[in-house]
Amino acid sequence: MKIHIPGSRSLKDKRSIVKSLVMRLQKQLNLSIAEVEDHDLWQMATIGLACVSNHNNRVEEIISAAISLIERDYPTIEIVGKEIEIY
Repeated sequence: MKIHIPGSRSLKDKRSIVKSLVMRLQKQLNLSIAEVEDHDLWQMATIGLACVSNHNNRVEEIISAAISLIERDYPTIEIVGKEIEIY
């Protein structure tokens, strides 16, 4: 997932916001999550999320819940791209 953080004015701002987001998603949805690209950009981040389940529907529900949580609880973050792969 690629996110835009327009209010970020420094890497410190960005890391604070991304860290908060990562911790919240891990705690509430039990996801494995990490910032995987765009480490040196102030206002962009690429976040990788991983979920394991016996059923594809459950994985889709959890990923949708993560997107909804970001949109609802982090209005300063804009999701500008997402790619979902289910194996």
